[in-house]
Amino acid sequence: MKGLFIVFHGFSAHSGISKKIFAQCEALRRSGAKIALCHLEIGPDGTQRRLAGDEVIRTFGSGFCAKVLKRVSYADITGYIRREGVEFLYIRHDLNANPLLVAWLRRVHRLGVRIALEIPTYPYDAEFRETGLKEQCQLQVDRLFRRSLAREVDRIVTFSDDEEIFGQKTIRISNGIDFDAVPLKTELHDITREVRLLALANIHPWHGFDRVIEGLKDYYAGPHDRVVRLRIVGDGMPGLIGGYARSIEAYGLGEYVEITGPRSGAALDSQFAWCDMGVASLARHRNGIESLKSLKNREYAARGIPFVYSERDSDFDGMPYVLKAPADDTPLDITALLGWLDTADRTPAHIRTTIEGRLSWERQMQKIMTEMKFQTP
Repeated sequence: MKGLFIVFHGFSAHSGISKKIFAQCEALRRSGAKIALCHLEIGPDGTQRRLAGDEVIRTFGSGFCAKVLKRVSYADITGYIRREGVEFLYIRHDLNANPLLVAWLRRVHRLGVRIALEIPTYPYDAEFRETGLKEQCQLQVDRLFRRSLAREVDRIVTFSDDEEIFGQKTIRISNGIDFDAVPLKTELHDITREVRLLALANIHPWHGFDRVIEGLKDYYAGPHDRVVRLRIVGDGMPGLIGGYARSIEAYGLGEYVEITGPRSGAALDSQFAWCDMGVASLARHRNGIESLKSLKNREYAARGIPFVYSERDSDFDGMPYVLKAPADDTPLDITALLGWLDTADRTPAHIRTTIEGRLSWERQMQKIMTEMKFQTP
């Protein structure tokens, strides 16, 4: 079975989303599907191109016209589909429902191609409350056309518990892990005197790292029996990160909290090795999400690191290495966290074993192939 995995953006070495997409494609290949990844690329000279696998299928040029064309012109993808005999499209939704995309999917469907549309986060409207005019306009166009877009696909892939989205049936899966690419933590530190917290993300308000900073403010203001350090790793919204930095300075936490910027490869692995506990999302309630299957939860577990989050995640709720924080804006209770961590399962191999058999990307992508009625060898 020949397929095309389509994303409407490029990739970054330190992006968890990029790693996820590569892992999904590889999982489909391991299941026997012949999958090419269709994506955008910007060259050193600013020239924008669309690639399918290693093949450049269109060069858009540079400047404003190139930015528009890459978003509204899809004839090059149609040509590739016809030429290569593609039977299946897996499309990552990028807040880009528009009449031209809807019309293009209708034409592709008439070729007998089956289409799955992944919506990475649902609902997503509230994520754009603090964005600029460009993003707000894009959201309004998406609102007008997303139900029409949903009618032109066979299924919507979701990481939520919704059985239907925009009037279309869903395939409900979990975010997965490429276990071959995720090293297991090998060293456990003595936490009787110092505990190290790692908050890793492409930082947005719904990650709620401000709750940890506020919690550390309260912790150090009262009696405490050990040092607690927080390392925030990643980039994201500059204004938000700047606000974190101002709070750290105002609270006198500079000795205990640092913001490092993004890391990848061995430098990222060293951050996981440094920490004793991971901080995942603590404020998904801010954008109206109660249930989620976060990538970060899975990466912490795959590396064998206990972690804290506040949403519902049916793959991890109740696990002995998971601390659930209340889904509100109260400061994270650091004293309670330490008491929990003292008795939690911190053995990396034990933690990883709980998900190895069920949360691989191969297992998750096979669910999609089965639901789409494709048989792979």
